[in-house]
This record gives sequence, C-alpha cells and structure tokens, in this order.
Amino acid sequence: MFRTLDVVMIALMTAAATVTYSIKHQADSKLEEVRKLDAEIKLEEDTIDLLKADWALLTQPNRLNRLVKIFENDLKLVPTESTQLARPNELPMPTAELPALPEDKVAKTSKPASGTDAIQTGSVAR
Repeated sequence: MFRTLDVVMIALMTAAATVTYSIKHQADSKLEEVRKLDAEIKLEEDTIDLLKADWALLTQPNRLNRLVKIFENDLKLVPTESTQLARPNELPMPTAELPALPEDKVAKTSKPASGTDAIQTGSVAR
C-alpha cells in the first residue's frame, strides 16, 4: 500500500515539523528573556532618574546653607580658602609616572635623613 517514498516523505515532514516547532519554542523563550531584560533596564533607568532627582534636592545651595547654620557649632565648618585648593600638576604622582630629572638636578637632590622629612619633601615646589 505505502511505497517507500511515501514513508520517507512522511518521516521528512515529521522531522521538519519537529525542527520548526523547536526553533519556534527557542525563539519564544529568547523573546521572553529579552522582554525581562528590557523590564530590568527600564527599572534601572527609572531608579537612576529618581536618584538624580534626590541628589538635586539634597544638594540645593539653600538647603546646604540652612544645614550649615543649624550644625555650625557641631561641625565647626569654615569657608575654603583659595590657597587650600591644589592644581592637578601640584598633586603627587606615583613614582613610576614621575618624569626623569635632568642630570644637573639629580646631583642637587639628596635623600632625606628621617621619615618626617620624607613626608615634607613630597610637596611640589611652585
């Protein structure tokens, strides 16, 4: 009744239907995963926006001035002098990143005698 070709064709159609279903199932699961990730990203973006708004409220100059006045005796805050600020070129660099000194300046520099002198010589001359 059935020919060999008919049996082979039925097997091929069944295999193709199985492969098509498994691919569709994998695509649906990946789509669900993408939707979950999109929801997580949206939640994180909303959280970041909320934190930025909180930061803007907390750092309002009027609020900070009011807090400084309230806690002035406890904190003993004073205005920052312009001489307290350092330029980036005045900051100490790691030893590996220090530029090489010319030969005439190497002879003039000497090793500090004690540990406290080493801390004081770490400042950069202007």
